Amino acid sequence: MSATLLCYCRAGFEPELAAELGERAALAGYPGYARATRGDGYVLFHAAEESSGLSAALPWQRLVFARQKLELIAELAQIDARDRITPVLQALEGLGRYGDLWVEHPDSDDGRPLSALARSFGNALRPALRKRGFLSERDEPRLPRLHVFLVAGDHLLLARADRTDSAPWPLGIPRLRVHADAPSRSALKLEEALVSLLDERERDKWIQPGMRAADLGAAPGGWTWVLTRRHLHVTAIDNGPMQPALLDTGLVRHLREDGFHWAPDRTLDWLVCDMVDQPRKVAGRMGDWFRNEWCRHAVFNLKLPMKKRWQEVQLCLDLFREAAGRPVHIRARQLYHDREEITVFATAR
Repeated sequence: MSATLLCYCRAGFEPELAAELGERAALAGYPGYARATRGDGYVLFHAAEESSGLSAALPWQRLVFARQKLELIAELAQIDARDRITPVLQALEGLGRYGDLWVEHPDSDDGRPLSALARSFGNALRPALRKRGFLSERDEPRLPRLHVFLVAGDHLLLARADRTDSAPWPLGIPRLRVHADAPSRSALKLEEALVSLLDERERDKWIQPGMRAADLGAAPGGWTWVLTRRHLHVTAIDNGPMQPALLDTGLVRHLREDGFHWAPDRTLDWLVCDMVDQPRKVAGRMGDWFRNEWCRHAVFNLKLPMKKRWQEVQLCLDLFREAAGRPVHIRARQLYHDREEITVFATAR
């Protein structure tokens, strides 16, 4: 059996994820093909030949359109809905032991109604796995995690997760709470970016009280609000109005200027940008900030076109690197709270 990856994504972006996996795998020396249907919320990528190196060649943190990356163990189709446990146990025979179990479903119109079944099946499967010795009694981080993915009531995908190379949240979605005092729901995008694209050590080191930041396209202040909650001083750039409560914090200076032309008079710790404009224009301007050393770190969004999105992502990131004119480290992903866009974290090397 050839090596196969199971990746989750935003419903509707399966072709983009398939294109990304296919191109990245081929460049890494693992050509293959993808099974993807628009709207399913997941993609299966099959290597043309058996290889244990496929997953390592496609690290989850470097994938743009994948919320989760797993190694497929087995596909169980047309199973008897009266006994789903026996086929799972048979498929896992001789394949080692797992430290945790997640029973999941696609984050799609067809998949969400399966959430109740996923919970009940997980409750029934967990003791059966432990009885057979396939699952540890308690969560064991040193062991891989077992995923049972419900495509339908009679169709299951079994997969394993390397905990160092996969999303640490069910369905690949961080659980974030909407705050009543946030100026807009866009705050969730920056909160998710900081949780998803930076690790805990990086957040502690690079986001500290008293640091200075700029927010381009700030109004009404969702991203500025996130930064002020971490006690950063923010220059908010937008011709539109900001939430008055933000200005009352004493941490925010609001300038009614064009985010594509304004520049700071000193190096800032952070730049954040959620301006609605052509992605290439935004990428080029973000590169200017790094070339001129106006910031040390940045989080910005790139709004994507309706077609050839993976190609546009590559073009924009290459344009950003070229405009930066210096070595930069980049992580980019389509977050859960993104829609027709991706979020990019960049830092000067």
